[in-house]
Amino acid sequence: MADDLERRGPEDKNKISLTEPWEVRYWTNRFGVTEAQLRECIRRVGNGTAKVAQCLGKSWP
Repeated sequence: MADDLERRGPEDKNKISLTEPWEVRYWTNRFGVTEAQLRECIRRVGNGTAKVAQCLGKSWP
């Protein structure tokens, strides 16, 4: 199945995936961080959005 090029956000906002470039862009823009900062926090705390937001010092609903 082909990728949906119109996708604007992740399917599961409770997990951060680094496998798709568009999703990396989404999360770096959402949190206002660099890709390196995002990857480092995911390496340290896992890919749960709430934990990554806390690691980055950002709010998450």
